[in-house]
Amino acid sequence: MSDLVDRIEARAGELPPAERRVAEIVLADPGAAAFATVAELGRRAATSGATVVRLAERLGYDGWVALQAEARAGLGQQLRPATERIREAARGDVLTQTAEREAANVRRTLAAVDRDAFARAVGLLADATRTVHVLAGDAEAGIARFLADGLDLLRPLVRPLSGTAPTVARSLAHASRRDVLVVIDLRRYERWVLDAVDQAHAAGLVIVAITDSVLSPLAQHAEVTFAVTAEGAGPFDSHVGTLALVNALVSGVARTRRRPAAARLDRVEQAWRRADALTTP
Repeated sequence: MSDLVDRIEARAGELPPAERRVAEIVLADPGAAAFATVAELGRRAATSGATVVRLAERLGYDGWVALQAEARAGLGQQLRPATERIREAARGDVLTQTAEREAANVRRTLAAVDRDAFARAVGLLADATRTVHVLAGDAEAGIARFLADGLDLLRPLVRPLSGTAPTVARSLAHASRRDVLVVIDLRRYERWVLDAVDQAHAAGLVIVAITDSVLSPLAQHAEVTFAVTAEGAGPFDSHVGTLALVNALVSGVARTRRRPAAARLDRVEQAWRRADALTTP
């Protein structure tokens, strides 16, 4: 189904609202795309069957039947709950499959990055006059922490957001309109994360979303959206492509802020030495 996803994401910006709702269902529920009738999908998207057919044609398919055939063929490749994937019979060498899948995740994630969008995100993250808030769903919390720690070594005013939903809401209540929120979450999205994004948007923050699709609800209010590939070799989603993208963003900020970042790193290194915090064999 990856070609279908690519087609939707390539045309996401030009989809009318009704067709966009259909596209969101196709991405969020592969089973609906594969097996629902035109009328059923139209009802779910609060639109007509004709709109469903127009979406298929806009994406370059010879009608809904052709789109549905591809959706059925690629259904097994979509992100699905671990409770479904764990029941699949495993075949082949785990190490080889993991190496191939993770290499593909990194390659597809970075290849999909729009250079102008990347430059805009790096510029926002490198702007030391803006506070950067970093928020993620539970499964992506480690990557969010890695991003926050990397940025904190390069610039001031980096705030990782974690804890309970009220704690995050309280932190965002004190944010400035010039602040940046980096949000990371994949399908199936955590409701409290979506609520926090809505709050940040209402407060005027600039949002950078790292998610699985440009039609993700995280992307709705984002100025910049990066869509990552997260197909795992086992029952769980992979975060290797997401980590590669975050690494690229941190590297971009380091290049942009080379001189002030070097001075900041020098001070950190001196503090570590005075505290005898680190050791080598």
